[in-house]
Amino acid sequence: MKVGIPKEIKNNENRVGMTPSGVAELVKHGHSVVVQHTAGEGSGFSDDEYKRAGASILANIEDVYAEAEMIVKVKEPIEPEYKLIRKGQVLFTYFHFACDRPLTDAMLQSGATCIAYETVEKDDRSLPLLIPMSEVAGRMATQNGAYYLQKTKGGKGKLMAGVPGVKPVKVLVLGGGTVGEAAARIAAGMGADVTISDVSLPRLKQLAAELPANVHTLYSSEHNIRKELPDVDVVIGSVLIPGDAAPKLITRDMLSLMEPGTVLVDVAIDQGGCFETSRPTTHSEPIYIIDGIVHYAVANIPGAVPNTSTTALTNATLRYALALADKGWQQACRDDKSLLRGVNIVGGKCTYEAVAKVWGLPYTPLSL
Repeated sequence: MKVGIPKEIKNNENRVGMTPSGVAELVKHGHSVVVQHTAGEGSGFSDDEYKRAGASILANIEDVYAEAEMIVKVKEPIEPEYKLIRKGQVLFTYFHFACDRPLTDAMLQSGATCIAYETVEKDDRSLPLLIPMSEVAGRMATQNGAYYLQKTKGGKGKLMAGVPGVKPVKVLVLGGGTVGEAAARIAAGMGADVTISDVSLPRLKQLAAELPANVHTLYSSEHNIRKELPDVDVVIGSVLIPGDAAPKLITRDMLSLMEPGTVLVDVAIDQGGCFETSRPTTHSEPIYIIDGIVHYAVANIPGAVPNTSTTALTNATLRYALALADKGWQQACRDDKSLLRGVNIVGGKCTYEAVAKVWGLPYTPLSL
């Protein structure tokens, strides 16, 4: 199979779909790989490294899409890429269809096969291709919360750990999954007073046993969240329903419960955000302020640390990319149910029920 690695063109997205070592494995399996000129530069990987791994370097993105049978990316295609995608082509990347109707419509019209990293799901309901970026995003969410808590950045002017005689910052983490756990662990390490909430009592029990003593657990309900907000300094939203839109856990009226300068970090923005007042931002303009509350809602948080992120992502995606290339997407999905669950769109039909439900589209089970 011919595999294409285009350069990401989303604002400040410095990651790339695969490292040179990943390319070398594809070549070792007998596949040909084309990489767009400077595609890996933002992550610290030169064209020469890809050449040594066995890839061919193509000058522009149009050539990569034209030649490749399968495209391996990081972020969802954006509008300039829509016209480059053709019927029967396989796209293997993050899509987050549930919060982007134009993307959904464009991929349906393309006739391509769209396999979404974020819905590849194992039998135990774990999300192996979301976990590495969730770990990065969770860690960075806390870093960014601390940064924008500075007075010069619009925050309250508080230090996360405080100092002797001054209380530390209070951090509320909504969602006890991979992102939430990582965010809580980093906040605790910085010395903050941390509360992490979830609706799963077994998960709260696990978090209570594993996280540091300055992390407290809380059952997630609107009543409990409202009680926390008057005293909180940073709120990190990390709720995920695979393939579906995120629930709005903090509504517009709740902003009035918080002190001016409180920082909201919405890591769920890829799925529409879990704060009602969230809208996607970029690394070049990461924040905005509503009613005195600082909102950080960058849709590609791990793109700020692309070397780490690209390496971690390739570590997770490579085995699936090899299966798709070795067997073709249909046989690969027959052999691996987790990969089967990642297929969202095929030949103009929506094959992922949650996405179909969000947009009121006909749902076609993949078996049909």
